[in-house]
Amino acid sequence: MIPRLDEVEIDGRWDLKNGKVVSDATSRRIQWLIENYLVRLGTDPTGWDVLYRDPSDTRFWELTYPQSDTHGGGPPRLACLDAGEAVRKYGEVAKR
Repeated sequence: MIPRLDEVEIDGRWDLKNGKVVSDATSRRIQWLIENYLVRLGTDPTGWDVLYRDPSDTRFWELTYPQSDTHGGGPPRLACLDAGEAVRKYGEVAKR
């Protein structure tokens, strides 16, 4: 369930089942990771994007909702950021 070392992106999807939009297994995995495993460091200035750190390998993970045209921003996405990207976008929270 935790991110593998070769993973750099985890993209969730929403599926339509019986007329209802439901999260796919990857979206549910992302939700589990942000609630139970990854360490939340803070948000970007917009408040939409969230920076996390993997406690095992110290990689930065960014939670975004890239389908901004979809209600609620669409399904979640976790993507690795290198330290430079994290500091540029998140400032001091990335230096913790």
